[in-house]
Amino acid sequence: MRRPLLLVILGGFLVGAVLGAGMMLFNADPQKSRVVTTGKALVGGPFELVGKEGKTVTDKDFRGRHMLVFFGFTHCPDICPAELQVMAAALETLGSDGDNIVPIFITLDPERDTPEAITAYVENFGPNFVGLTGSPEAIDKAAKAYRVTYKKFQDETTGDSYSIDHSALVYFMNPDGEFVTHIPYGTPPEKMAATLRRYL
Repeated sequence: MRRPLLLVILGGFLVGAVLGAGMMLFNADPQKSRVVTTGKALVGGPFELVGKEGKTVTDKDFRGRHMLVFFGFTHCPDICPAELQVMAAALETLGSDGDNIVPIFITLDPERDTPEAITAYVENFGPNFVGLTGSPEAIDKAAKAYRVTYKKFQDETTGDSYSIDHSALVYFMNPDGEFVTHIPYGTPPEKMAATLRRYL
């Protein structure tokens, strides 16, 4: 009885040794173990949308200025207006340091948010706010570039009315249009201002 048990133990040891050696050889191959990174976050990118008076607006129009970008929709009952108010308060806290930051609100509801509607909406939060809309395809492309998730939610009990469920991060981009950092929903204005100031 002892001999078969000893063989099983030795066999297990040998299998483990072979597997271990194989893993060492695999990890020793620099082509298989090397991690390649560009050092840039894959957030943001080119967009072509529609702004005030139906004019085409692209990301290149903001080169040389920081962008503070938030995605939402004008019929949003709470999250969107609350976050836009925080953005406005943070920029006010920055004073002249925030003059080079453009707050941008991109709709996820192009069906209802026309250029006129979104322009009138963002003006409630400050004259420097930019509201952007566009075709569903253009909006979807911009949302994917910023890793924004969203979905139309239809409540059958409310007739034709619907809402948009969406992620709620504020994205801070540098003057070259590159991602700097994101700011979670619910961040107080003072903390948002402090975060922005750190990168100016």
